[in-house]
Amino acid sequence: MPSHSDLAEHFVALDRFLSDHQVLWRPRPFSDRPMAWEQAHPQLAAWLKSRTLADAELAHQQPHQLNAPEPFGSLAKQAEVLCQIAPLPQISCPELPNRLSNEIPGRKWLQIQAFANSLSFTKPTQHWLDWCSGKGHLGRLLARQGQPLSCFEHDPELVDKGAQLSIKLGINAQHIQQDVLAEDAAKRLTAEHTPVALHACGNLHIRLIKLANEVGCQQLAIAPCCYNRISTSHYLPLSKLAQASTLELSIQDLGLPLSETVTAGARERKQRDTSMARRLAFDALQREIRGLDEYLPTPSLASAWFKKPFSEFCTDLAELKHIAPPPASTDWLKLEAKGWELLAQVRNLELLRGLFRRPLEVWLLLDRALYLREHGYAVQLGTFCSRELTPRNLMLLAERIAVTH
Repeated sequence: MPSHSDLAEHFVALDRFLSDHQVLWRPRPFSDRPMAWEQAHPQLAAWLKSRTLADAELAHQQPHQLNAPEPFGSLAKQAEVLCQIAPLPQISCPELPNRLSNEIPGRKWLQIQAFANSLSFTKPTQHWLDWCSGKGHLGRLLARQGQPLSCFEHDPELVDKGAQLSIKLGINAQHIQQDVLAEDAAKRLTAEHTPVALHACGNLHIRLIKLANEVGCQQLAIAPCCYNRISTSHYLPLSKLAQASTLELSIQDLGLPLSETVTAGARERKQRDTSMARRLAFDALQREIRGLDEYLPTPSLASAWFKKPFSEFCTDLAELKHIAPPPASTDWLKLEAKGWELLAQVRNLELLRGLFRRPLEVWLLLDRALYLREHGYAVQLGTFCSRELTPRNLMLLAERIAVTH
């Protein structure tokens, strides 16, 4: 298990890497065109912009393997070294009864199994607590040997469905409707609980870490997700080292680790691409209409917007944004093609940002790990499954260290 100094050294190295290269990963090619780094690295920018949308799609999951002009390769190597996280030890489990996986999508069931197989605590668990449990699928798998199980879930419909499933499967479970961000959550969490959270979003898993420490939970396990789901405009670091860092992370910055997708189907990708290409085409149009070469933010739009004829889409969006209507002379075919051309450029330019997705995510996980270490926990940070199963495959295991006199 890594020592506190190992975790701290790893954090400091990542912090330096991210701080030194902020100009490369903070700007977003979709809205911040052109970006300052394009002037500093013209050969890299031109090479990326010359590639197709299909090229970008192929490189999206593993940008570090791209044979691009410098400084791309050097940055990719540094990022890979800084993000080497070992898999967590796996415990061997007897074959599970099929009934446990009823009503669980296949990919989710594999993630749940992988998470459960990584829970190698040194002491037996007294009482499982499935935090933000949904229907309690993870908790039921963990409590199948007979330990008590509590499930905290905010959605009453999921609470009811989970309770019915537990009764049906003969699992000793309490499904409790609980907003974990509410003050009374602290009263329901006790020292005997072992809280587990699989893909709990930003504030939800941060709340668990703090409460578990306050009430004295002996063990906890978290696989975080959606680091940008926070209630403040900027990230509030947990550990002393992160609090001393000069790195200030906005909600937009915290979304970077989530920009990797491995599970989207062809239809979903096509809808996403059409949405982005149309928005980029409109952005080019609005710059002309307003006579201002700057991005104009547009709101989230219902899917029906993207089924409109392209000319109608742009005209309606101009009206929504209270700008002058498009000129009657607009060449709509040419403008729509321009949107797809810009999308190819944006996607390829994003590959440079992609090198910093994992470093930022590991920085955030190490902040959580260091906080727990500072409060008397032995901590393991590792992967619990492959990135093909889920890009959010990092997990923290924490166990309170017994004080000897």
